[in-house]
Amino acid sequence: MLSDSNIRELEKVANTIRQDIIEMLLEAGSGHTAGPLGMTDVFALLYFHAMKHDPKNPEWSERDRLVLSNGHICPVQYATMARAGYFPVEELTTLRKLHSRLQGHPHREYLPGVEVSSGPLGSGLGQAVGIALGQRMDTGRGTGNYVYALMGDGELNCGIIWEAAMLAGRERLQNLIGIVDRNGIQIDGFTWDVMPLEPLKGKWESFGWHAIEVDGHNFAALDEAIGEAQSVNDKPSVIIAHTIPGKGVKEFERDFHWHGKPPNKEEGVRALKELRTLGKRIMCIDCD
Repeated sequence: MLSDSNIRELEKVANTIRQDIIEMLLEAGSGHTAGPLGMTDVFALLYFHAMKHDPKNPEWSERDRLVLSNGHICPVQYATMARAGYFPVEELTTLRKLHSRLQGHPHREYLPGVEVSSGPLGSGLGQAVGIALGQRMDTGRGTGNYVYALMGDGELNCGIIWEAAMLAGRERLQNLIGIVDRNGIQIDGFTWDVMPLEPLKGKWESFGWHAIEVDGHNFAALDEAIGEAQSVNDKPSVIIAHTIPGKGVKEFERDFHWHGKPPNKEEGVRALKELRTLGKRIMCIDCD
């Protein structure tokens, strides 16, 4: 269970990661803005509380695995990994540059701690299913290790997602936990206009999954959802995390145009000012 002080620390970490994301995108001059900012709280909770992992030993056999299917939001993964100690924070400025380990989509052979290469949308869940199956074969059904498969809601349009979901349901992969970024946007517009997904929870349940809906910015609720998913021992679980795209920067929030573009210098300065102001407010709560 998360204490109030735990939550406050996670809020601080998340705010720092959001600032890192803006600075990375400004330096790169390209990349995605809305998704990384929206998923920051989920990543902060996973890397700083929920997952078993060791930044000093990324290949630790007892680690949990994180599979990022919607690889275009990788700035949030890179920033979170750097803050967790996988590599120097200074390296974040190399995002999308030639010969950088931090490419526009994650590459598992470049950066220790990245479990899979991702790019083609929809592929990540199948990769996660394969890892979870292999993990179960190696350690048995009672394993305490989990595979977290992170997906965007827009990529749920891909049929390959549902093929993998069907296999995971049949195999009753209790060591597999999906997390859907339900932010309601994709590159062409709002998801309900491009390809309506509802009833999304019911779809997952019909494929044999335990489904949970949660506020993706509420650390306590997210932690409780992960605990609930880990307690299910006869099927895979999926957490549908309702998030705000562009979270933390009012100018970017809920605007699908920020799905695939970075801020310019003026927009970035305003965003950083807003996030730093919020960071000071979080710090002041601890002073009271």
